[in-house]
Amino acid sequence: MSTTQSERLRELLEPLVSSQGLDLEEIEVDSVGRKRVLRVVVDSDDGADLDRIADVSRALSAKLDETDAMGAGEYTLEVGTPGAERELKEHRHYVRATDRLVKFQLTEGGELIARILKVDDEGVDLEVPGVKGRKPTARRLAFEEIAKARVQVEFGRKNQHAENAEEA
Repeated sequence: MSTTQSERLRELLEPLVSSQGLDLEEIEVDSVGRKRVLRVVVDSDDGADLDRIADVSRALSAKLDETDAMGAGEYTLEVGTPGAERELKEHRHYVRATDRLVKFQLTEGGELIARILKVDDEGVDLEVPGVKGRKPTARRLAFEEIAKARVQVEFGRKNQHAENAEEA
């Protein structure tokens, strides 16, 4: 897809997505044989449930139908949220990943798996899990030290809010 088409689609669709209280995270056009697929990824600080996805999908479909942004050929519109193991690229992504386990690729080489405790304008405060019964340790990473970061799927971890409610 040309940058021009991507920019036109973003300019066209972003106001609609924003009006639904969501952020436009990604736009991708793929060709599969003769078919084209427009994938739109949306998210918000409190997530996006199926009703919100359906609402924004209808709004985007109507807008695309009244313009020629996708050209004359047929295409399929897919609207969804970032996957469970989403890559963190924007500051808001790190904020949304607070209390999540994240795998960091470091700019100086190496990697680190740690839980995000706090995010500010300069970087992230982390809790690095202890190994072999050792206690977790605190660590600070500046954004410049992070080459890539991806949320990790955790199975069997109790929800922090549920733990706090049980203690009260």
